[in-house]
Amino acid sequence: MLLLLISCFSFILLSKSLSSKHQHHHRERRLFPPWDEAFTTTFMTSWFQKGTLQIFTSTAPLKKLKPKAKNLVWSSSTENQKEDHNKTTPSPSLLDLPELVLDCILDRLQPAELCAMSGVCSSLRERCVSDHVWAKRMKGKWGKVIGDAAYREWQWYIALKNRSNLLNNQRNQSNLSFESVAKIWPFLSWFNIKPRAEKELKNGGLVVDSIMAWYLALETGRFSFPAQVYNRENGHAGFLLSCYDAKLSYDSKTDTFQARYSPHVRQTTEENISWDRLRAPPVDTCSYDLHISNSLFDLKPGDHIEIQWRRNREFPYGWWYGVVGHMESCNGNENHCRCQDTDTVMLEFKQYPSSSRWRKTMINRENHREVGNEGDGFYGGIRKLYNQQEISMWQSLWPNQVIE
Repeated sequence: MLLLLISCFSFILLSKSLSSKHQHHHRERRLFPPWDEAFTTTFMTSWFQKGTLQIFTSTAPLKKLKPKAKNLVWSSSTENQKEDHNKTTPSPSLLDLPELVLDCILDRLQPAELCAMSGVCSSLRERCVSDHVWAKRMKGKWGKVIGDAAYREWQWYIALKNRSNLLNNQRNQSNLSFESVAKIWPFLSWFNIKPRAEKELKNGGLVVDSIMAWYLALETGRFSFPAQVYNRENGHAGFLLSCYDAKLSYDSKTDTFQARYSPHVRQTTEENISWDRLRAPPVDTCSYDLHISNSLFDLKPGDHIEIQWRRNREFPYGWWYGVVGHMESCNGNENHCRCQDTDTVMLEFKQYPSSSRWRKTMINRENHREVGNEGDGFYGGIRKLYNQQEISMWQSLWPNQVIE
């Protein structure tokens, strides 16, 4: 009988031990499920964008967060198990996610959301302000209107700020403080980020030569950049099918631009310019200099071109759209056309009537220089258009009727 009682008691203890281990194992699995990367990316991005992460509205100073252990190790001793039960189980951190998943989440955030997230901790800040993260956003929004001239202007802008001692209150040029930006997280709007970003730029809180600082300077309108405007002065008849250099500043409230043209032109400013009327300068030539053409001997009838033109020598050049036509001695028959072999090239501007003095002009392939007079204006360098996208852009601006 005694032997039977001992056996039963041992069996009961063994059963409870196995049950306890099973419960701990089940609890461990429940606390740390095997997340799928695609599911985690979508879920965390949605969670972040709804503003439910408590850390994004915190006003506490930035701290260095350390990733928590990814595996919960249970002690085999009874005392350690009881202590683990008494301790509060730590909640998962965003930094516990795999590198690829975290990068995917950051990649889906809007610029305003990145600014807010950079105020969470120093680890996330390093990710959120890196050039790698902001280069894609810069190219996606500003790539079509920002060129080499704008980049040089930005470098001069930085140098001017340094010479003016506007960055003397910067504590550390390699770091930035985004506590103020993090506080505006619930609004998630450039209209709310703009005052904060302007203050950061003014006080030197950003790394001034970073892509993020450049993006914010463009977005807030603090930095005016050089670009070109199609059909200036809201499509005035005197500028149809032309493209002129201007200094542009962005207005995030209207998603439009303000342009400042050369003071020699009668109207020096223009507002409410849409994105589709802008482009980055295609050549690195000042608007007062003659562009050196390298495609004159390739020109043949039917080619699409842009040519510099200005009213007089005190005015800057604008780029005007035209096509290469046939010489008057040619009947236009492709099989017998020899226009490409001549030293003279006929240029046509078909937006003007046949009787207009601006309908045609001729230039010399061998020794092309500025030609013209005070009455008809002056023609400068030529660009042959090879890109169909450029040609389509010009054709989309074609006037509904012939310009008189």
